[in-house]
Amino acid sequence: MAAARLLLAVALALLLRPGDASVHEYRGLAFANKGNAFILHAGSEGLYAASPASANATAEDEDDAAAAADAFIRFDKITFRRPEDATDSVKETTSAKVQVLVFEIEDREMIGGSAYGGQKAICCTSDLAKLGACAEGSVIYRPSQVNPGWPKLFVASFDGSDLIATLPSRTIPITKTGMYNMYFIHCDPSLAGLEIEGKTMWKNPDGYLPGRMAPLKNFFGLMSFAFVVLGIYWFYQYMKSWREVLPLQNCITLVITLGMLEMALWYFEYAEFNETGVRPKGITFWAVTFGTVKRTAAEVIVLIVSMGYGVVTPTLGGLTSKVVMLGGTFFVATETLELVENLGAVNDLSGKARLFLVYPVAILDAAFVIWIFISLAKTIGKLQARRLLAKLEIYRKFAIALIVSVLVSVAWIGYEIYFKSTDVFNERWQYAWIIPAFWHVLSFSLLCVICYLWAPSQNTMRFAYDASEFFDRKDNLSLIRPAPSASKNGWSISSTPDEKSTKNVSTVTSFDGDDEENKRE
Repeated sequence: MAAARLLLAVALALLLRPGDASVHEYRGLAFANKGNAFILHAGSEGLYAASPASANATAEDEDDAAAAADAFIRFDKITFRRPEDATDSVKETTSAKVQVLVFEIEDREMIGGSAYGGQKAICCTSDLAKLGACAEGSVIYRPSQVNPGWPKLFVASFDGSDLIATLPSRTIPITKTGMYNMYFIHCDPSLAGLEIEGKTMWKNPDGYLPGRMAPLKNFFGLMSFAFVVLGIYWFYQYMKSWREVLPLQNCITLVITLGMLEMALWYFEYAEFNETGVRPKGITFWAVTFGTVKRTAAEVIVLIVSMGYGVVTPTLGGLTSKVVMLGGTFFVATETLELVENLGAVNDLSGKARLFLVYPVAILDAAFVIWIFISLAKTIGKLQARRLLAKLEIYRKFAIALIVSVLVSVAWIGYEIYFKSTDVFNERWQYAWIIPAFWHVLSFSLLCVICYLWAPSQNTMRFAYDASEFFDRKDNLSLIRPAPSASKNGWSISSTPDEKSTKNVSTVTSFDGDDEENKRE
């Protein structure tokens, strides 16, 4: 219950949080002190270049030409407010300024500088000012040789005792595909506690989806279609043999239904985000929740199948509570992680604060995998001992599918670590969508294998649990008293069943030799 309350609190906090989207809103954010500058990260997105006709527009009014661009970054009513408790002397003597720096990631080396080759400074120092490299108190940057006119720097100034500085509205057309970053920066310690309010709009030629997310819209559309095809196949088989359906097959039906809902919700979530520039938090919440329920149900189903539920054993016995506990904990941890990662998130950079949520999910996932393979080995051992070849064959195929999926998962995790460790600045953002998409494809592939192995049919019941198959014959024979046999001299001698008698336990010799079965012998 405590975990459920924590999950609900996280969900409500995220739902009530000011909306982050391709329309980035700034409210209640604080500047962080880094070196000799105070910096607020205002957004990072992959943006595609505008169409040639739009990019080459040369209207007399530059702002009109920029506003007509297919891809742009637009400032809208951004204001900076000094704290009310600032001293009058500071307000009267200080003319402070806040600078807005926008640059493409390839131009990152153009930001900052140093007078004597030491650590780079963001704000111009007195030494650099004496060298004539910059104006003291301004952000240091050099014009890009590759992308003329970049980086972009805009200034909002506090004049005298003014408490508010406003950044004029303007639109920056995007003429080069790349990962763009925006920072609000000030170099004046007297602006401590500075508040910001307003928003910026980032748009790609095809809509408001950030470049990293844009391909996922089409991907979820294809996955929705794939789940529909799988669902049609499964429900057709289900209806044909509905009298022979096992409980396990009902669970598989649930997973397929949840998968359809999850993929459809993700597609509509990305479509609306692309159209409006604001992530629909309600759709995002339900897409995440359906996806987490589906993932948890799939993990639990694979585990109980590996335990032989319904095939080797009619119940899980004392393990039921442990399975439920592991599944419930996994759901809470995964739901929390997915909500933090997706609800209202838009930046093409992943926050470090989310990393601590990844570890519980990874540990619980590993616990599922270990338990699954231990249980699967025991189940296959039982089937081999009793020579149940039909069931053994299906479990061997299932084991091969699981082994392949685990090996592929480990290989992909290694690639993902390599990809992220070698792409610190997200320069390969156009291919980043493949990483989350792969996990959906892998889980769908494993689901297809399970549907193929356990598809409803007229012969389904041959895979169901049958107590007679697991009746231990040796234990049964030990409960039958050995029949005495008469010797030639009249003495009765007890004898143990020989190999021949164990093959036909229904024929048991009686004491007086009058049994009809013995007479036939």
